[in-house]
Formats: sequence, C-alpha cells, structure tokens
Amino acid sequence: MIHARGLARTFDTKRGREKVAVKAVAGVDIDVAEGEIVGFLGPNGAGKTTTLRMLTTLLTPTAGTATVAGYDLAKDPVHVRRSIGYVSQSGSTAREARAGEEIVDHGLLYGISAKQAEARGRELFDQLDLAGMWSRQPKTMSGGQRRRLDIAMGLVHDPRLVFLDEPTTGLDPQARANLWTHISDLRTKRGSTVFLTTHYLDEADALCDRILVIDHGVIVASDTPDALKRQVAGDLIELVLADPAHVSLAAEQLSNLVRAGAADVAGSLVSMRVPRAGIELPGLLRSLDAAGVSLASIEVRRPTLDDVFLTMTGRSLREEAGRS
Repeated sequence: MIHARGLARTFDTKRGREKVAVKAVAGVDIDVAEGEIVGFLGPNGAGKTTTLRMLTTLLTPTAGTATVAGYDLAKDPVHVRRSIGYVSQSGSTAREARAGEEIVDHGLLYGISAKQAEARGRELFDQLDLAGMWSRQPKTMSGGQRRRLDIAMGLVHDPRLVFLDEPTTGLDPQARANLWTHISDLRTKRGSTVFLTTHYLDEADALCDRILVIDHGVIVASDTPDALKRQVAGDLIELVLADPAHVSLAAEQLSNLVRAGAADVAGSLVSMRVPRAGIELPGLLRSLDAAGVSLASIEVRRPTLDDVFLTMTGRSLREEAGRS
C-alpha cells in the first residue's frame, strides 16, 4: 500500500547571511502492506510530519521515490489524493457549518455525487456513533464527536488507505478509548489500511501491528510493538530495602543475575534490567532471604515503548510531546 525508497526532503534556510540546506528527512524506506495498521512515531523535529506531508502529496520530496495506494507519488499525485483519506491533527470541520453539509461538500470535492455523499455519510455516522448529529454544528459537539466527524469526512470517498495524524490529541481518556475502537474497526470492518501518527505510546501499543520510529530524519526501527520491547535489555526489577544498610548486599545479589552489568542504587532503591525476570525472581528472593536482606517492596516492570524510545533515541517521546 505504501512503498517508499530514499524519500528525502531538504529545506533551504538562512543562518545570518548564509544560506544553509537542512535535511528534515534524510532518505527513508517505508513499506506498509494492505490491511496493516502502522504507527509512525518520533520525537519532535525527527521528520515525522515532513514524511507524512510527502506521503499525502502536501509536500514535494527532494529525492527518492514512492508509490502510495498503487500510484506514483511524483507522477500521479491526483490519483494518490483520490485513493487516500487524510485526517489532520487540527481537524477540517467548520464550527458554524452543519455536520451533514460538511460531509456532502467533502464528498463533492472527491468527485462523488451529493446523493452518494449523503448516503455514504449517514452510513458512516451510524458506524461512528454520530447518529442524530447530521444537522448539528461541530461547535456544539464534544471533542470526541468532532474527531469522529473528522474521520467520517476522511472516509466519505471510501479510500483504501487512511492517514490519521494525532487522532486522539486533546481527548479525555474515555473519548480516546472510544476512538481506538473505531480506528480498529477501520481495518476489521472496512478492510482499510491505516497509517497512524501519535504521541501516545499506549495508543500505538494497543492499535498498531507494526511501528516505525524516525529520528534525525531516518528510520531507526521498524517492527511489532512486542519485538521492539524485546530489544530493550530485559525487565526492570526494583527492590526497595527495609534497611538501607543492606543496599550493597542487595545490589550484589541482583547483579549476580546478569554476568555483565551492575545494579543501580539510589538511596534505598536497587534496580537492574534482567532478562526473563519472571524466571529469575524466585531464585533472587531465596538469595536475598538467605543473606538476611529484608525488602519493603519489590516490583517487576516489563519494557514499554517509552523504554524503546529512550534506548534508541536517548529521548522520551512523552517528554518531547509535553514540550510540543
């Protein structure tokens, strides 16, 4: 559905009087199969938005080739646009318009008749829990309803490929969870391919078959969420000691679980990443008990996608998102 090779974009900017070329995207290879839900993640300034704008024909690549929905991005951008749905982060509905009128107008832009657009729109309203909203103005809708309306507008022409740019930004947890169901339904009930950008790691983990990570304009990882998490060196074991005097002894016992490496100590907290922590934990507890080490608490944390970002980019996506 998407096949890109060496896709790149350079911007000319000025530093003082000097003209400087800045590579926002430095040549990325992207493959998305039909029927996949693929998450496209990266810290701010990594090249994520530039890549998305190129794939949706909003920005012309400086170099590289790509086919999107079966059409050449450079040679046939019109057919690319007709074959994709794009839901922008900021949305595209007018606050004062009637929701149904927005749907019909959007359908007309894609060359379908008003009658087809209305029939298609009313079907989408039922599927997206917008029944009864046809004559409502977006300004009177909740945030979740407006985002579902945005998605309906992006689907009215029945695209094979849907681009969702930060679809749940600004929604409350309940509305986000509700929208996740509808995004999953795009594939399971409609057979759509979904290319999703998000700053919510739990969202990518829950929805995506595969994740692409971009940093400094290049793809640094491409795999399933579980496979990416397995690349982080083990589960995190955290020991909080009842007696701080036993910190060094606890650190020694924990370090014995991994041949190369030493436990981290912060006050009464001793922690370390350990492969297969669930298997190692019973033996560790027996060793600590035999050594007379008393624990106030113990926790085992599985690797998260945030750990993946810290490992691969040195930055937390959550921290970067908080500064956007």
